[in-house]
Amino acid sequence: MRVSTVLIPAFAALLLSACQTPSGGPPPAPPPSQAAPGVTPNTFRMPSGTGCSGEVERFQAVIDNDFATGHTTKGVHDRVSSEIARARTTCSGGNDAGAIGQVRATKAKFGYPG
Repeated sequence: MRVSTVLIPAFAALLLSACQTPSGGPPPAPPPSQAAPGVTPNTFRMPSGTGCSGEVERFQAVIDNDFATGHTTKGVHDRVSSEIARARTTCSGGNDAGAIGQVRATKAKFGYPG
């Protein structure tokens, strides 16, 4: 038996085994508290509530999330939050319709759906 008859198949098997990738499955998911940049984390919960207070708190949650995920700048966040604060004051003063109108106006001004 010639040495090349034994060595060539052994060498070929060694080369082919180097091409195999381990089958460990997909990479692990990031921890639940972390989301990919630009993505709302799965821990986000929209505030509940009714009337103007619910509207105010939901829009504040949206603008806070947009800032946290990089979808808006600090300057825009601050301007919108300032207008939301005025709507919150109107709401706490008992003017439900006025506060909802302020929230809707702010949404329209900054390009948020009604």
